[in-house]
Amino acid sequence: MYPLLFRAVLSRFDPEFAHHAGMAVIRVLGAAPFARATSRLTRPDPALRVEALGLSFPSPFGMAAGFDKNAIGVRGLAALGFGHVEVGTITAVPQEGNPRPRLFRLVPDRAVVNRMGFNNRGADAAARRLARLRRGAPDTVVGVNIGKSRIVDVDDATADYVASATRLAPLADYLAVNVSSPNTPGLRGLQAVETLAPLLRAVRDAAGRTPLLVKIAPDLLDDEIDAIARLAVAEGLAGIIATNTTISRDGLRTDPAVVEAAGAGGLSGAPLKERALQVLRVVRGAVPEDFCVIAVGGVETAADVQERLAAGATLVQGYTAFLYRGPFWARQINRGLVGR
Repeated sequence: MYPLLFRAVLSRFDPEFAHHAGMAVIRVLGAAPFARATSRLTRPDPALRVEALGLSFPSPFGMAAGFDKNAIGVRGLAALGFGHVEVGTITAVPQEGNPRPRLFRLVPDRAVVNRMGFNNRGADAAARRLARLRRGAPDTVVGVNIGKSRIVDVDDATADYVASATRLAPLADYLAVNVSSPNTPGLRGLQAVETLAPLLRAVRDAAGRTPLLVKIAPDLLDDEIDAIARLAVAEGLAGIIATNTTISRDGLRTDPAVVEAAGAGGLSGAPLKERALQVLRVVRGAVPEDFCVIAVGGVETAADVQERLAAGATLVQGYTAFLYRGPFWARQINRGLVGR
């Protein structure tokens, strides 16, 4: 039903407008008594519970960073059945992001191109919302994804990340360092091991007892991925998130003119599936068995989630397929996982 509605109606709306409209509905679903009523239909089966990062996740399947940039829809997303919500990317300094239009659908590929540019209201505003959330929904697992503020030079990135970590780590169940978005100039250069090591060390110290993870790009070479994974273990991180969006446009079915019109940005969705799975296997081969690996990229179905878990993922995240499969996507996946 929803795919037909999407193609007939929702796909006609500007993607960013549609996102904000959807978020408004999700926020309503997060308010009592709507959350209680929704949860009766969507609550994950207790058999799906996962223990990781010193936390208890009601399902291995969660919402990836990028959907809820300002920590405003966590209650609603949890009510829809997501086992955790990673908010952000949040920067120390509030920023508008890149000029619009900056979000594009590639419908034949069930994919999205975005060059949002870390649009968010900043760490202080996020901290206030997270503090309220902690009082009202203390059991919801919330990860916080942090990135570099655009106005900060790459050479000063460490201090900028530390500022965000210091403000947000006490309110987060885990903290994720985003050095892999293609939409902030110079950011991906921070993935070089010689640059990444001191950055992670400083953020780890600022995060204190909050588990720290790093999110990596799928466009790295396998040797680079292996090196980052080993670095994460050596520096005492709690895990790795694999992967962010890709700058590749290989193998797309969408009309090349439409792809070209969308322009630069990170590609997410179904076309990322195979590379994200490959990266997961490289990471898992380089880290201890008890090291947390969160798999994300091209996840659409319960079978996809099960495949990631079988390949060594501790947890799995999705985002883009939510746009194509509708509000009960997490419920469908959770029920499919129980069936498997």
